[in-house]
Amino acid sequence: MAGRSKVAQEAFELAEPIVKSMGFDLVDCEYKKEGQYYFLRIFIDKRGGISIEDCEAVSREVDAALDGKLHADPDYFEVSSPGATRPFASLSDYVRHMGEEIEVSLFAPIDGSKHVEGIIESAGEDGLVLKVGEKTLELEWSKISKAQRTLRF
Repeated sequence: MAGRSKVAQEAFELAEPIVKSMGFDLVDCEYKKEGQYYFLRIFIDKRGGISIEDCEAVSREVDAALDGKLHADPDYFEVSSPGATRPFASLSDYVRHMGEEIEVSLFAPIDGSKHVEGIIESAGEDGLVLKVGEKTLELEWSKISKAQRTLRF
């Protein structure tokens, strides 16, 4: 993901194989100062969502693997879910949520609207295919401004 600090990128590269071997996707890493403390956070996901037990298990494995291997020593290390409605950032986000309903914001309107809700039918290098009502809508990645899961209560 663009904009990752050097420490976050190092952590991502070291943590990704561990996280994948445990059956999760490593969504992102961030290293930032909050007040007087430095935090290293990694965000994991999987189809069906993440539990606190998942975060605990990944935290134990990754913390041990990162110990002494980064160019900085964070004060705190956290493992978290990226959140149910966070914007999608990669193709793997779309693939992970195949068959689920999402909200898509477009750069330019289609049929008079810059907003579409539909169910992900497929996602690949060229774009996204959504089921919108009874219609199928093909969207190139360059047309999508933002996409995220739709939560219904």
